[in-house]
This record gives sequence, structure tokens and C-alpha cells, in this order.
Amino acid sequence: MIARLRHLVTSEAFSRFIIAVIIVNAVTLGMQTSTTLNTRWGDWLGRLDQIALAIFTVEIALRLLVIPQASLRDPWFWFDFSVVAICYLPASGPLSVLRTLRLFRVLRLISVVPSLRQTVQSLLGALPGMGSVVLLLGLIFYVGAVIATEVFGQDFPAYFGTLGRSLYSLFQIMTLESWSNGIVRPILAEYPMAWTFFVPFIVITSFAVLNMFIGVIVSSIEADSEDHRREHMAALEARFMARIDALEARLMAAGEHAEERNDKPALPSD
Repeated sequence: MIARLRHLVTSEAFSRFIIAVIIVNAVTLGMQTSTTLNTRWGDWLGRLDQIALAIFTVEIALRLLVIPQASLRDPWFWFDFSVVAICYLPASGPLSVLRTLRLFRVLRLISVVPSLRQTVQSLLGALPGMGSVVLLLGLIFYVGAVIATEVFGQDFPAYFGTLGRSLYSLFQIMTLESWSNGIVRPILAEYPMAWTFFVPFIVITSFAVLNMFIGVIVSSIEADSEDHRREHMAALEARFMARIDALEARLMAAGEHAEERNDKPALPSD
């Protein structure tokens, strides 16, 4: 019985079924935000939501039953467990706000779809390499904020009156959100040479440093893809060698059987 359940839980068909349930549940959760649909079909949508929660609960229980060690060591299992457990929080009282976290069930697609899971793992793997880039960006922001506060703070206190305001204004400039007409052009009217500060800042932060982020992430994704390809090739090679060994064993057994038949003395003829 346990072997059959293990084969079911680890099968591709079961994963596709869970993916379909997650997608249907995501659609129903979105439909529940509509007042019109909720008024007309609210009871049915609520029932579908409860059915999806029951399926997810049974899935978690089955994984703990048939593959307990692998599940407990898998971080994605704990992610799925946490997402499902949140749905059982009380609907009233101080924890009622946490019920909105049931929408995180849609994120279970990340743990179920291998390509999405690999992408997230690559992003997490890129975090250590992004530390130096973040430090460099922080230094540039800090130096730029101090300069902007000292130079422009007196005449433009709303943007550069304090170090905190300068940091926020420089962040807005880095994102290129209304940086020219909203911030820089009024400053250029008072300080015509202010472009020598803002233009290099934009070039360094918006193009150079942010492209470093992209480079680190792309490198991490390529490295993980290469590792995944090697693991896949190693698994194929092991499977191929296992089949060759099995075929060789069968051929040897057939040869020994043929030799035994040839070694048997022939029956005398009448």
C-alpha cells in the first residue's frame, strides 16, 4: 500500500494534477475579489476554495506518510506546508488579517513547476555575489547624498534638506521617475552646472551598477543550468549503463544456458 502511494505521489500525473488545482484555485481567489461574481457565485467559489485546501492538505499528509525523510529535508516542502497551514488560521480575531496570506497558495506553482523552482534557486544563489554590488551602490548613494545635502539642501530643502531626503531623492533619480522635470530642471535654474553631478550619478547607478546586478543574476542562472544539465546527463548515463549491465547479464545467462544444453549427453536412439 505504501509503495503504491509513493509511486502515486512521486508520479508526473500527480504533479500535473496539483498544478491544475493550484491554477483553478488562483482563478477562484481572483473571482472572489469581484463583488458581482461573489454575490452571484460566492457559495460555489467558497466551496471550490475549501476543496482546493482539502486537496493540498491531503497532498502534504501523503508526502509526510510515504516520503517523510525526503520531505522533511526539502525546503520547498516546508514552504508548501507553511502556505497551507496559514489557511487554517482563525477567520476572526487578531489573526484574521493573516487570512489574506492564503493567496500565497498561488506561489506553490514555484515549488511544483521545476523550471520556476530552478529560477528561484538561481536567484537565491545569486544573493551572495550581489553583496559586493549592493555595498558599492550603497557607497555611491551615501557619498552622493552627502554632496547633494551640502550643495542643494539650503535652496531645495524638500528634496535635499536632510540626508534621508537626499537619499530618497537620489533613489527617485536612479529609477528615472520624473527626475528631469520634477527635480533636476528646477535645480539647474539655480545651479547651471548641477548636471555635472546628476548625469554621472544616473550613468553610474542606473546603467553601470544595475547592469552588474543583472550580470550576477545571469551568471548564477547559467551556472545552475549547467549543473542541472550535468546532473541530467549523469542520470542518463547511469540509466544507460544500468541497461547495458542488465543486457550483458541476460546475454551471459542465455550463453550459460545454451552451454548447459550443449553439454547434456544425447539420448541413445533406438
